[in-house]
Amino acid sequence: MSSARRAEKKHPEPERTHAGGDRGYSPQQHMEQNNQAAVFTHLVECVCTSSNFEHPIRDRMNIFLIASLLSWAAFVLQVATTKEVLKVSVSVWPPGSNIYLGECVLLQCAVESNSSFVWSYRWFMYKPHTAQTPNPRHLVYGDSYSITAVTREDAGSYRCQAERQGSNTSTVLLSQPATLSVSELPPPSLTLTPSTRQIFRGERFTVQCPVSQTNSSSWILKQFPQAHRVRTRDFHTNRCLPLGGVVSADISDACVFTAVRGNGGLYWCEGPEGRSNAVNITVSYGTIILKTPAFPISEGDKVVLYCQYWTGSNNTTTFFKNGAEIVTYSSFNSDRVRKMIIENVTRADEGFYKCASKDKKMESPESWLSIRRDQDSWIWIIVSCGIVLLFLTLLAVWLVCQYRYQMFCTRSCWPVSKEDLSAVELPATKQDVTEVQWDLSWMEMSNLLDKQLYHGT
Repeated sequence: MSSARRAEKKHPEPERTHAGGDRGYSPQQHMEQNNQAAVFTHLVECVCTSSNFEHPIRDRMNIFLIASLLSWAAFVLQVATTKEVLKVSVSVWPPGSNIYLGECVLLQCAVESNSSFVWSYRWFMYKPHTAQTPNPRHLVYGDSYSITAVTREDAGSYRCQAERQGSNTSTVLLSQPATLSVSELPPPSLTLTPSTRQIFRGERFTVQCPVSQTNSSSWILKQFPQAHRVRTRDFHTNRCLPLGGVVSADISDACVFTAVRGNGGLYWCEGPEGRSNAVNITVSYGTIILKTPAFPISEGDKVVLYCQYWTGSNNTTTFFKNGAEIVTYSSFNSDRVRKMIIENVTRADEGFYKCASKDKKMESPESWLSIRRDQDSWIWIIVSCGIVLLFLTLLAVWLVCQYRYQMFCTRSCWPVSKEDLSAVELPATKQDVTEVQWDLSWMEMSNLLDKQLYHGT
């Protein structure tokens, strides 16, 4: 990854112009040119058969005519060849416009041409209402555009531009857009053992397709290698030879591979339930690699990064994140593996990691560590917000009821006047001394309140 140059996104897209010599002929025009060439060939044969070389002047004229016809025929054929129809297109691997969070996606730019011209490529991404900035997860390898660990920001339209330089003219071709949409639903999961994108030559790794609820053997394992030729393995055949692997002895629907250059590339599965997520495996022929999880890790989990040497060992190993040194480990044992542990990972830990020896003579390729937000935390956040909203709603209802009750009580429960009290019949009960005293006190208090409330009467 470190050797790949970062993708440059342009917005808005510049205007593209096509050289006039490359607009191409229609099929009828090509047919007419072929017919003209056939007529010229027939005339040449007629002239050659009619010449008996007994008259020098006539023979010289025939030779001149033959040479002229051959030159004209060569010119017509050359024009027909240079007027070929050129077309550039973008293909997506795994196929389809829907991509999944956390997976690897590869876009391929191809020019349909019969000539052997060398083309140079440029890539453009267009996302409406969004300012385009370089993304470190987007890598360009000539005619290939790789997206490492897809996120929601990767949705949009992608185009490639193919350009070739001639002696007098240049040809610029612009493809039709390939639109990608990011699916929020989790895909059927492909299993990779060990879970790492980088692996040394000669090591073994296992790829297993998802377990279907109906029939697990209906999945088909597919690979897009660096040779850009799709290979498939049908599990109904019980063989992994088309992909260069063997059937696992423990799991019948899993393929075991010995890492060689041809086994590197993009792997995914296709079946009746759709397709699985895709993972990109890189087979290293170097001296050091960094093994990071091949799939996104949930927030809060523990992550272990393994820096592995091909031969020998180094006492000091340095780990880097996004090009900056983060930690150095020293050890005096002969183990070829150094470990870096990240406890309780967060989104801040996401990025490109690599490791190197103390003298930096050995340095691993960069590997992306992807962190996904825990779905359970989102559920708890939503539930908590719902509870708080329900409490606030009940509190608002209670306050409204209290306000209305006070307003009603203020109007209907106002103390009555002394005249009104005289009209009220008291209950005919036997009163003791305490009750009489209490009634007298109450009447005095009522008179006092009447004087204060009705002072003007």
